[in-house]
Amino acid sequence: MGKPARLHYGWIVVMVAFVAMLVAAGIRSTPGVLMIPLEEEFKWDRATISLGVAINLVLYGFSGPFVSALMERYGVRRMMVMAMIMILAGTGLTIWMFSAWQFHLLWGVVVGLGSGFFLTVLGAIVASHWFVKNRGLVLGLLTASAATGQLAFLPLLAYMIESYNWRTAIWILVGAAMLAVLVIAFLMRDTPEQMGLRPFGATLSDHAEQQPKRNPIAAAFRGLKLGVRSFDFWFLAGSFFICGLSTSGLIGTHLIPASVHHGIPEVTAAGLLAMMGIFDIAGTMISGWLSDRWNNRWLLFWYYGLRGLSLMFLPSALGSNHLSLIVFAVFYGLDWVATVPPTVRLTADVFGKQNAGIVYGWIFAAHQLGAGVAAFGGGLMFTLFKEYDLTFILAGLFCLAASMMVLQINRKRRKQEEAAVTAYNT
Repeated sequence: MGKPARLHYGWIVVMVAFVAMLVAAGIRSTPGVLMIPLEEEFKWDRATISLGVAINLVLYGFSGPFVSALMERYGVRRMMVMAMIMILAGTGLTIWMFSAWQFHLLWGVVVGLGSGFFLTVLGAIVASHWFVKNRGLVLGLLTASAATGQLAFLPLLAYMIESYNWRTAIWILVGAAMLAVLVIAFLMRDTPEQMGLRPFGATLSDHAEQQPKRNPIAAAFRGLKLGVRSFDFWFLAGSFFICGLSTSGLIGTHLIPASVHHGIPEVTAAGLLAMMGIFDIAGTMISGWLSDRWNNRWLLFWYYGLRGLSLMFLPSALGSNHLSLIVFAVFYGLDWVATVPPTVRLTADVFGKQNAGIVYGWIFAAHQLGAGVAAFGGGLMFTLFKEYDLTFILAGLFCLAASMMVLQINRKRRKQEEAAVTAYNT
């Protein structure tokens, strides 16, 4: 009998990245359960607290095009350790803050930048460096870790806040971040070469193709220059701006406070958001399958359109019964990240596979800019009007506008193809 096959170390790297991304995503999603406790203790208005969340979301998004450059230069493991220490410091020091500017600095800048290292390009870097075979599976698994982090942390944190106080919940996050630092430091590796391996499933020719050929920072700016000259870039970035506005910016930040405003316990509201995380995983996988088989513009049309209608239904659901909210949570969870696979594929169709990753990094930055606008805007509108109904309805209208916008993507190429078919038939 032959020796049993050894587990390729790439799968250990995937496990480490999954844990790190889960912790980073769980910590990043925490402000939704902290908002009301911070209001009560410090007497800050909701716009002030939302500004810190907005800074977090925008910095996390705009770090994306540059994170890969830093990882290529200094090593994935070293940058992951440094980024998790940033998250640990920003989260832990929150316990002793006493002023709003400290919240903006710690949670907005420090945790925002630290999160950006994990939640933008890390999954793609791990998948491309360590895998040829099963690369799509690995990327999908790591993408789902963000939803899993939300699922794992929010109900527990809400329970700890309700039973004890918000500082006790922060200590749980600190413990999780410390554990993640140790896991990364001891188990993470930068490349297969450090272990004397090839990427999983790679041949010699596959491996040779993975060597970097250009300066990644210069490539990031070239990608931006390539994108801004195209109307399709603005359609993609504009629709993804609305995607971020309507998901992590609005629902991820303000659903729990909005639910509490309507008399729903915070633990119950956190459970609804966690339920969205469950269905988010399923929705993303289904959307990826559909994006290989259906017109991606029409997929986005339906995703944004149905999301818009559901947001316009949300004020009624909050004011009625828990069953309506459960229906909303299931439906919205399925739609939460479903826009990502079609957007990525359309980016590749328009700009080519070679440029797709870099251009998509800037499109994702637009997503997070939208998230930041909604996080602050939702808090500001609540401060002004003492309710969220108008905010949800406006976000729904934006989504309906996005559903029209996406149909314009790559329109010139479609017309050329139609003209070619017509000429051939005649």
